[in-house]
Amino acid sequence: MRLSYPRRPRRNRLRPPLALLAATALAAGALTACSGGDGPERTVDAFLAGWRSGDLQAVGFVDPTGAKVAAADVARELKELSGELAATPPTLTRRGEAKVTKDVATAVVKVDWALPGQTRWAYERPVRLSRGGDDWRLIWEPQLVQEQLTRGDRLGLRRDAATRAAVLDGAGQPIVAPRPVVRVGLQPSEVTDLPALTRKLDAAFRAIRPAITPPVDLSGLRKRLADADPGAFVEVVTLREEAYRQIKSRVYDLPGTKFRSDRLDLAPTREFARAVLGSVDAAQADDLARHPDRYEAGDLVGHGGLQGRHDERLRGAPGLTVITERPGPDGTLVPTGTEVFRSEPRAGQPLRTTLDVATQNAADTALRGEKRRAALVAVRISDGAVLAAANGPGAAGENLAFTAQVPPGSTFKMVSALGLLDRGAVTPDATVDCPKTFVVDGRPFKNSDNFVLGPVPFRTDFAKSCNTAFAALAPKLGPDGLAATGRSLGLEGQWDVGLDAFTGKVSANGGATEQAAAAIGQGTTVVSPLAMASATAAVARGRFEQPKLVLDPAPAQPAAPGPELKPESVEAVRAMMREVVTAGTGSALRDVPGGPVHGKTGTAEYDDNPAHTHAWFVGWQGDVAFAVFVEKGGASTATAVPAAERFLRALSR
Repeated sequence: MRLSYPRRPRRNRLRPPLALLAATALAAGALTACSGGDGPERTVDAFLAGWRSGDLQAVGFVDPTGAKVAAADVARELKELSGELAATPPTLTRRGEAKVTKDVATAVVKVDWALPGQTRWAYERPVRLSRGGDDWRLIWEPQLVQEQLTRGDRLGLRRDAATRAAVLDGAGQPIVAPRPVVRVGLQPSEVTDLPALTRKLDAAFRAIRPAITPPVDLSGLRKRLADADPGAFVEVVTLREEAYRQIKSRVYDLPGTKFRSDRLDLAPTREFARAVLGSVDAAQADDLARHPDRYEAGDLVGHGGLQGRHDERLRGAPGLTVITERPGPDGTLVPTGTEVFRSEPRAGQPLRTTLDVATQNAADTALRGEKRRAALVAVRISDGAVLAAANGPGAAGENLAFTAQVPPGSTFKMVSALGLLDRGAVTPDATVDCPKTFVVDGRPFKNSDNFVLGPVPFRTDFAKSCNTAFAALAPKLGPDGLAATGRSLGLEGQWDVGLDAFTGKVSANGGATEQAAAAIGQGTTVVSPLAMASATAAVARGRFEQPKLVLDPAPAQPAAPGPELKPESVEAVRAMMREVVTAGTGSALRDVPGGPVHGKTGTAEYDDNPAHTHAWFVGWQGDVAFAVFVEKGGASTATAVPAAERFLRALSR
């Protein structure tokens, strides 16, 4: 057989205008710096630049038979072949000089695609060229893009979700695990009286305890039922099995109701450390907008708390498969069954925390009936592990336990007393007057309900929470003595606990009035429940140890342990905190089961109205230190102390 080749053009053919030659040089300029003369490398580099830009007018093309191919047709086919990858053209690099044999040249190019999730797909392809007169023309064929492509193919991308890792408790067990649920739904064809059914369902759902927050929204039921097939299952709500059992007798026989049992990955209870853990939900619109290269519709994404902060670690990396597709009879792309690249999913890594299920359940129980915003933090004294961080009411709300910035009220007398004892300004048995009012620079300081103790031992002033006695002693702390003592207990430190945490801000260098206010936890001093639980643990332990929440990955920059507290001072504070419970404002805790309870009550004004107060209680029992905060809770003995009692009684079960 005789092989025929395209006839070489005559030497005296028309030359392109100078302007076009200049444009060609500019288009390929960045890639042709190392290419000499008019060799094939110049054409290859121009092609690579045009592939990325979409403009191939600087390149001449022929097909494998030698027939000319329009640059616009090549640009269109390149885009079609790239399929789902067209929006992110590959990085293209010529590997060395082309090999020339007479009028045929071959160059090697590296094609490097950036796939979602920082996955790279790289390979090398030969590029063939033929000489036509003084010019090199690139031989265009689909295999140039990828060796398994043929005309009409498209590259498609498929994602395989990775297995999301668990958040583990202090025992190394998953906090979120498969648990039984019941999906409550309606079958449109069997609903006879929708208004009556809606009222009964709403009443039943509102009777569930702990209350569902926010309440189940039934406002769109009519439209949803109208839009559904008559025999469809229209889901209304998914309930934990224990919640469903509470109302089963009220809803099971209602006309149109249907029930399906299932299992979902859930925490032990609906409110279990909710603000600390965060949630895992389908990707939301703002997730997709912020990270189009990371998430796709239907992906599970961590929001808030540990799930949000450590989402990348927990979610792992999806697997990616590049396949070939072809348009079907109706124009829809159909997979050909060919895979040209695969990256296996990389499972997420677990997050190990210090949370203790029993302690967290006790903390949630303590706040369950509280209608105001509240928080309870429990810390293990021996090592600083955060055992529980509860936020109420219910499962909604921000993480007040870690991030609240509020005055500590009289709980801060624990710090003031330690500072006074350290400086030898007072002893537990020294007589310190507790009048009804003590005036500092014209500002009167009063006791709760205007009580008066008169001259009594300092330990009694502490146990009964006498504001006027502490206001009188404030000057003995000096301008920054209170702040220095607070820092020895870890306040104002730089902590690395795995979540945002406010470590407190202690008043310093204020005038006489500010010093007096700061000594009773008012003025400019603000703290979080976590900060106060940690300071209380430091008193019980005898030294500050940064609280720990996330163990793996280990904190990158944990705060250093504090200095050993003066034994005689801290022992005196411990004894006085015990007296708060045995003969003072915390006496409601005298008979709780377990070992002796130490503590300090606190009522903190948060604006210019003395009637507006937050409620506090800090203390410890055994190896567990804790802080209870009730926003706008009024007297601590009415709200915070009862919550502490519920916590300790639940913990002892």
